[in-house]
Amino acid sequence: MSMRLFRTWSEVPPPLKGGVLALGNFDGLHLGHQAVLRKTVDLARAVGVPAGVMTFEPHPRMFFKPDQQPFRLSPFRIKARLIEALGLDYLYVQTFDREFSQRSAANFVEEVLLGGLGISHIVVGYDYVFGFQRQGNVAVLNQLAARHGFSVTSVGELALPGGARYSSTNARKFLEDGEPEAAAKLLGRYWEIEGRVEHGDKRGRTLGFPTANLPYRDYLHPKKGVYAVRAGIDRGTGTVWHSGVANFGNRPTFDKKDVLLEVHLFDFEGDLYARHLRVALVDYLRPEQKFDGLDALKAQIAADCAMARSLLHVRAFSAEPAPFVAMGNGPEPKFH
Repeated sequence: MSMRLFRTWSEVPPPLKGGVLALGNFDGLHLGHQAVLRKTVDLARAVGVPAGVMTFEPHPRMFFKPDQQPFRLSPFRIKARLIEALGLDYLYVQTFDREFSQRSAANFVEEVLLGGLGISHIVVGYDYVFGFQRQGNVAVLNQLAARHGFSVTSVGELALPGGARYSSTNARKFLEDGEPEAAAKLLGRYWEIEGRVEHGDKRGRTLGFPTANLPYRDYLHPKKGVYAVRAGIDRGTGTVWHSGVANFGNRPTFDKKDVLLEVHLFDFEGDLYARHLRVALVDYLRPEQKFDGLDALKAQIAADCAMARSLLHVRAFSAEPAPFVAMGNGPEPKFH
C-alpha cells in the first residue's frame, strides 16, 4: 500500500488515527532522520497501529527569513518520496504560517497532535524543539505525555564512526565545499537535484556534448564546478539511471550570470525536453572556469567526461531502474 498524504488533520481518516507519529522537518532525510522514522515504523508495527510522520511546509527557516539564499537539501517532492521508501503509512504536511508559528508547545500537542491526529506515541530526535519561540523540547514532550497519557521516544545523537554527526547542517557544509561523497555518507545516498528539462542555448550540441538544462530553484547551492553524476530519467513507471557529467554554475566562458545545472548523459540518444530528470552528484571533478575559446572548452569537456566515466565505472552502479542512487558498489542500489 502506498503512503497517503494529508494537508489538514480533518482529512486524516479514523483508521489512521491513534498511531505512532514522527515529528520533524527532515530536510535531507539523513541517516539520523532515517533512524527516527525507522523507529516510528518499528514501534507502530509492534502494536499494530499506523505509522505516520508530520513535517512542515514551508520550512520554518524560510518562513522566518524568506530572503535568505536557498538552503534546502530536499524540497517537498524529494522528501515525500524518501519518506515513503521507509514504509510510513501516511505523511501529514502542516502548513507553517504566522498563526501556526504562534501556537504554544502545549497547544500544538493538545489541539493538533491529540485533538486532530489522536496520536498514541510520538518519536523525535534528541534535539527536537517546537512551539512558539521554540519553547518545547523533549523534556516538555515528556511532561505533556505524562499529563495526557501518550508515549514519547527520543532517538539519541548519531554520527559516523569517528566522524561527523548526522545532521543537515553538516551535509550542507560538505556539499558547499565540493565534497559530495562526504555528504552522501551522512545522507546514506548521493544527494539529488531534480527538475523538468528546459530549452537552453544548445551550445553543448554544437560542441558534440549535448546537455539537458535544469532550472535551479529552491535548493542549496553546492560548490560551483563540474561533477560526475548519475542522472535518472522519469519513464512514467520508474526512473532509468544513466552515468554522466554535469556543470553547476554561471558558465563564465559565455558571460552568463544565472545559475544553471547542465547535464550531459553518456551514450544516450533521445529528446529530454520537458522530461523530469533527477541528478545525483557523485564526485567533484574541478571548479568552474573561463576558457579562451570553444576549442579549449571542448577539450576540457572531453577530459571531464573521461574522468567521470572512470570514477563512475569503479563504483559499478547498477543499470537497472532504482528509486535513488545509493552508496557502495553493489549491483542493486538500496535505501540505507
